[in-house]
Parts: sequence; C-alpha cells; structure tokens
Amino acid sequence: MTKQTPKPDRPDPKANRILQKLAPEDYDSLMARAKVVTVKFRKRLYRQDERVDAVYFPITCMVSLLVSSDGQPRMEMATVGREGVVGGAELLQAQGAMGLNLIQIPGVAVRIPADRFLKEVSARPGLQEVIQRHLYALTRQVLHGAACNRLHSMEERCARWLLMTHDRAGQNSFPLTQEFLSHMLGVRRATVNVATGMLKKAGFIRYVRGQLTVIDRAGLESASCECYQAIIRAYAAVMDRD
Repeated sequence: MTKQTPKPDRPDPKANRILQKLAPEDYDSLMARAKVVTVKFRKRLYRQDERVDAVYFPITCMVSLLVSSDGQPRMEMATVGREGVVGGAELLQAQGAMGLNLIQIPGVAVRIPADRFLKEVSARPGLQEVIQRHLYALTRQVLHGAACNRLHSMEERCARWLLMTHDRAGQNSFPLTQEFLSHMLGVRRATVNVATGMLKKAGFIRYVRGQLTVIDRAGLESASCECYQAIIRAYAAVMDRD
C-alpha cells in the first residue's frame, strides 16, 4: 500500500491528535479511503438523532455539539477540534447523532465513511484504544461544561468557551455570532452582550461584526473559571500518555 502524502496546499492530517497517535500501519489503513474535505461555517454534519454516515477528524475546523428537547438547538454541550473525532461515539454504540453537529470554525477535516471506520476500529486494537481515550476525555468535557453552566458566572463561562475555541482555531480571530453565543451560554441573544461587553471592556477581546479577536490571552485565562484548566488536564491525561 502506498502511503498517502498530504498535498502542499492542505494541512497534514496528522495535525489531528488522534491520527497523530496511530501506529504507521493503522494510520495508512484508516486513511486508505479517507478524504480531506473543506467544511464551511455553520455546515450541519448531522442533525440530532440522524444516522451518522461518516466520521470527521478535524484538522483546522471546530465542531459544536448542540442539544435540545424540542428539535431546536438550545445549548452547546461540547466542542471538538483537532484533538478528536466527530461521530465516533455514535457509530461505536450504533446510535443516531447525540445532537446537532455544527461547524463553528470553518476549515478542513478528514472524512471517513462509517463502514470503513467501524471495520478499522474492529480490526485494529491500537486505533480502538485511542478512540476510546478521546471519548472518555469528551465525556469529561461534557461533565465539566454542565457543572460550569450551573456554578459559574456568565463571564467566566464565556471566557472558558473562548479559550477552548482559540485553542482549536489556531489563530487569534474567528467567526462568532450572537446567536451561537446564546446557544453556548444558554441565554437569550440580548443577554450575550453582557458577557462579551465585560471581556471587551477589560481589553481581552475585540468583537466586531461577527468576528471575534483574542487580544490578551493571559487576561482571558484570568477571567475564566477553573473548568478550562480541568478540561485541558483531562485531555492531556488520556491523549498525551504513551
């Protein structure tokens, strides 16, 4: 089998931490039917309860998981960037999508058909282990996020989310709408200005016409609750070990 070489104008798939962790033979086999695809801002990968027909390993994009009880996206429960995979948990459990999976930061991802992914995971214990590590860390993110939404101020929650988004974006500026901020914070759109206004006034961010720029990363970290570092530690504990 010929090893695939990334195109010069495309990011290396191994920028994704899961793909980076794979043994060469596992990586080559998984990538044999993979495609590097461009995903646009607000693209829906799957709707809640919809059948998952492919998994996505983000490289430069970020996916948000939005859940609701009435068919309309109400609140974000987790985000997945280059540290993870989207759709893997549902396929391993033979279930529909846990929520609306929406592209919040556009970019590129590795797309692998569902049948190929399941075949590879079944045949390759090393791949299965890395996927399970990520799913554990993702569960920890959801738990920390749920506790954070209950216990911490809107400003702290907003700072935590912006830090996680900044990590995944790989750049200081990224698109962010008031509508999406309302889903993230679980509040009305009219209320989101309170959180961003505090962070803008402190000089940590700039927010103009749907584009947010992180100006003072250290300041943003000081405004966040401890949940951000807890989530980072949870991922490092399982994804960085040999």
